[in-house]
Amino acid sequence: MFKGARPRKRWRYVALFDEQVMVCAAIVQVGPALQSFWAIHTREDGRMRERTRLLPRRGRLELSPGRMAVCDDGVLLDVELSEDDGIQALCPHGRQRVWTRKQAGIAARGRLSLDGGPARTIDALAVIDDTSGHHARVTEWFWTAGVGRGPDGIALAWNLVSGVNDPPHGSERAVWVDGEPREVPAVSFAPDLSEIRAEDGSLLSFIAMAERNRSENLLILRSDYRAPFGSFHGSLPGGARLAEGLGVVEYHRAHW
Repeated sequence: MFKGARPRKRWRYVALFDEQVMVCAAIVQVGPALQSFWAIHTREDGRMRERTRLLPRRGRLELSPGRMAVCDDGVLLDVELSEDDGIQALCPHGRQRVWTRKQAGIAARGRLSLDGGPARTIDALAVIDDTSGHHARVTEWFWTAGVGRGPDGIALAWNLVSGVNDPPHGSERAVWVDGEPREVPAVSFAPDLSEIRAEDGSLLSFIAMAERNRSENLLILRSDYRAPFGSFHGSLPGGARLAEGLGVVEYHRAHW
């Protein structure tokens, strides 16, 4: 749980995207402290439902291998995730190292009911982030992940980051083309999260639809976080052209 004075941080984050809804959820542990959150954006009415729990309650959120389930505040969601091996990276951070595994473009199928209404079928694509490490006391990063298609209909997905797990080689940066991942060049993010530009000249533009944001000050733990859902167009690092795309962009600065 600790290495020297540094607490271990680990989390499992799952997000899924389709034409009806965008969903994200995570269970996060920093040392002995545990936190969970979920958010659901329904695109027909533009509404964002969300809940963060500093003391997670049993049965409200499940993120086990192959399953994502929420039973909380009028939300009933149960989705099967067709997980695969994904990509893994082990990268230096401060004096320690961080391990992460990313999956993107995997099938997510299940049912969603809101506020006691009829269940709707979910047939989406998901991204999954499993991370564990003894991060530096101050950690700041920009990150995006999403799914989409090229002009020829080929399936595309991505995981791009700046600030953590981003050495020139052996990073977590990856683009999946027809299900096959490959590492891509370094990227930088516009401060307002509207663009992601890669060293190879590719440019990915982002239009936010709904945003989850949160600031916390728990004395020894402080965090500022923005994570809008939205749509993407442009070019992915490595040159793949994106005709349509949905996903998330995140900025996070933490003292932990």
